[in-house]
Amino acid sequence: MIPIELKGRRALITGGDSGLGAATAKSLAQAGADIAIAYRDGPQSAEGVAAAARAFGGKVAIVRLADVANQADVTALFQWMDQEFDGVDILVNNAGIDGHRALCAESDPAAWRRVVDVDLIGPFYCAREAVARMRKRGRGVIINTTSVHEFIPWAGYSAYTSAKAGLSMFSKTLAQEVAGLGIRVIAIAPGAIKTPINADVWQDPKGLADLDAKIPMDRVGEPDEIGHAIAFLCSDLASYITGITVAVDGGMLLYPDFRHGG
Repeated sequence: MIPIELKGRRALITGGDSGLGAATAKSLAQAGADIAIAYRDGPQSAEGVAAAARAFGGKVAIVRLADVANQADVTALFQWMDQEFDGVDILVNNAGIDGHRALCAESDPAAWRRVVDVDLIGPFYCAREAVARMRKRGRGVIINTTSVHEFIPWAGYSAYTSAKAGLSMFSKTLAQEVAGLGIRVIAIAPGAIKTPINADVWQDPKGLADLDAKIPMDRVGEPDEIGHAIAFLCSDLASYITGITVAVDGGMLLYPDFRHGG
């Protein structure tokens, strides 16, 4: 048996109160990590995730991060990590938004910029703070949550796809910069996963059938499948992996329409 062992590691998860962030918090806790769950809105969901994570025996705390795209808020978050956890070993940049659908010509520039600020500038702010701390210990892992839409265009969501593609290249460039410091940086690209943000699609029979048709494995993924992948990537079992995007997508990037020929 090869265990995923994260005991003694301190993990910070932005957007850790629901969806993929919540699943990641539970998976990292199950592997033995101490967990900090950063949330934006009311604490109720974060407390629920924290209670589930505490069942695995490690330290778990929640903290409000008002705006991941606000540098002062991010600085305050990491100062809290210093006080509460004495540093950080794992950062999971999970907080993100997709924005309202709008074709480029009809889009609101301010709304477009907001998506980029949250999905790209926010992870930059967090990674910058994390690297400053990880380099002193000579180790660390940063996971940046992108999407299959760093590869696949998505009409009406140009801000989202641009931000995710940008975050992928940021991950690669940062990995190159910090590899010699013992810090690994990996992007994880989920496909269609059953989370609250897309529940209106997968809870509708027609919507679910349309999604399944886009996935060679013929099913939508479960949040735990992302959490487990992240736990592996954060562990020493993945100690030689850095600077890549790992797609966890049921084969969506294989273009299933071509299964029967071109």
